[in-house]
Amino acid sequence: MLITYPEINPIALQLGPLTIHWYGLAYVAGILLGWRYAIWLIKRQPLKITPQNLTDFISFATIGIVLGGRLGHALFYAPAYYLHKPWEILFLWQPGMAFHGGLLGFLGASLWFCRRRHIAFLELMDLAACAAPIGIFFGRLANFINGELWGRTTGGNWGMIFSHVDTLPRHPSQLYEAASEGFILFLALFVVARFTLWRQRYQGLLSGFFLIGYAVARITVECFREPDLHIGYLFWGTTLGQWLTLPLLFVGLGLIFFAQRKTHPYDAV
Repeated sequence: MLITYPEINPIALQLGPLTIHWYGLAYVAGILLGWRYAIWLIKRQPLKITPQNLTDFISFATIGIVLGGRLGHALFYAPAYYLHKPWEILFLWQPGMAFHGGLLGFLGASLWFCRRRHIAFLELMDLAACAAPIGIFFGRLANFINGELWGRTTGGNWGMIFSHVDTLPRHPSQLYEAASEGFILFLALFVVARFTLWRQRYQGLLSGFFLIGYAVARITVECFREPDLHIGYLFWGTTLGQWLTLPLLFVGLGLIFFAQRKTHPYDAV
């Protein structure tokens, strides 16, 4: 079945000079819903982190994600361009956010926050791991609305025609990523969080599970996603996204191994 891309306006609301994009709303929705979900988890399984701690953390997390995402995009995907126009890294209204950069920015902000508040780093990361797929889900839907990051051409009976690209049927890889990295990974982490003693005995388990799940989903879906035109395919037909994601798989496996060791409930960083 072939479907034509619906050509959705990326602007959600225009109020005079103020322009609100769906992409920005996706970030807001992901962060706010993730925050509320993490608080819900805290109430179900007592943690040293309090709801107030988590509320205070949101602003640090947002800054880390946004700045890290922009820097990651500049360094990983367009270094030559931003080398000549480095000030445009701060143009947050322009397209260009990298998940891997956002993750590094988030980790940096989290480390700093945990040290200031004397909070166990892995405990916070386990909560964040449960909430992260919510933001990823909305972010990939925003990619679809923007008509960006489309998939490779397909000769099968299933595909979507992105008329602003060409007339060839392509995989709607944005929706594949929303489903796998977002919805399915969220459900899997929900089950692990609700039915394991991750807090009392296995700090780092959820973080490792998230990294492994994201890595498997991203590396797989990259096989259906068109690589950036200015980068193209790398050796053996791989993509930059796959190579940037591969280390997450090994870090996740390391965290799972580490989590098997009994940890003290309130170890701080």
